[in-house]
Amino acid sequence: MDSRQSNKLLLLLGLLGLAAVGFLVMRVGKGGAEARSEERIAGVEVATVQRRSLELERTLSGALEAESRVVVAAKVGGRIERIAVDLADPVRRGQAVVYLDDAEFGQAVKQAEAELAVATANLAQARNALELSRRENRRIETLRERGIASDSESDIAEANRMEREAQVAVAEAQINRATAALESARIRYEYTRVTADWSEGDAERMVAERYVEEGNTVSANEPLMLIVQLDPIVAVISVTERDYGLLARGMEARFATDAFPGEVFVGRIDRIAPVFRESSRQARVELTLANPDGRLKPGMFVRATITLDRVNDAVAVPEAALTRRGDVDGVFLVDESGDSVSWVPVKTGVRSRGWVELRGGSISGRVVTLGQHLIDGGSAIRVVATHESEATP
Repeated sequence: MDSRQSNKLLLLLGLLGLAAVGFLVMRVGKGGAEARSEERIAGVEVATVQRRSLELERTLSGALEAESRVVVAAKVGGRIERIAVDLADPVRRGQAVVYLDDAEFGQAVKQAEAELAVATANLAQARNALELSRRENRRIETLRERGIASDSESDIAEANRMEREAQVAVAEAQINRATAALESARIRYEYTRVTADWSEGDAERMVAERYVEEGNTVSANEPLMLIVQLDPIVAVISVTERDYGLLARGMEARFATDAFPGEVFVGRIDRIAPVFRESSRQARVELTLANPDGRLKPGMFVRATITLDRVNDAVAVPEAALTRRGDVDGVFLVDESGDSVSWVPVKTGVRSRGWVELRGGSISGRVVTLGQHLIDGGSAIRVVATHESEATP
């Protein structure tokens, strides 16, 4: 092969090499563009906008308290001779629960009876003397009219009659004083029999606490025991300003307690405090629960679930669909083609069990629930999963 043929062969091989390199460059460039195009399509999870009933619920912690508390105290001091009831015993209205040593008070009654007897005798004596004085006064008046008795004798008889009348009045006053003293002594004697008394509610209650033992010496007005009413029983919870305005008397609440796991007790709001505690900025709310079997006890910890608001046929999306852009809440609404999204600002309402109400507009279709950080309004998307609702709306 001569030199000219060799040069032609080398030139041909060079051209073929350049063509191969160009082909490879074009293939690589096309593949990179396609890869970059694929990278701009975000994979997202979506959910369908639904119409469903939503309830705004709050679960608040609290404790049980007795509906009514009666502290039984002695009205007189003395030594406790006998305690008729013990802790957890039932007590009926007016029942004697504690007996004090009554010897001293019994003696006081006897002394008052004796003093009344003396006063009664003195009154009888004074009345007899008054009757004699009146007779003497009439006799003197008759003699004076005949000129036998003088005016001075008549004046003396009249003065004597008036003195006897005063003595009768004093004796009657002593009778009243002695009667009052006897009544007081009898009342104090009755106070040695300490009873449990209350004016309203059930006729039977229960001993919650006992503060003394037999043989103790107590003073007047010293607490002896605590008696409580268990049916109904009161649950006390505290609410913040956020929920305060949504509460109303008569609202129903469901209660759970660790003492009876799995059981639900039902009560209603009975009282709402008109003021907030300065220390906690919370208000006291009292709810009444029926407790016919007495299983719920004061002091138990409870959790109260209250439905504060309810919306029927609400436009709702999963809470995961809410996205915040700046200071505005909104959702990414999937276009009908399913290939892109649009940003829609929304106003939210009731939130319940992972769902949120959308107010002020009509939204339908599907919304993005996962992957919002990868997209903006108008972004291309690829749906990779669909959010399943927890329950049928």
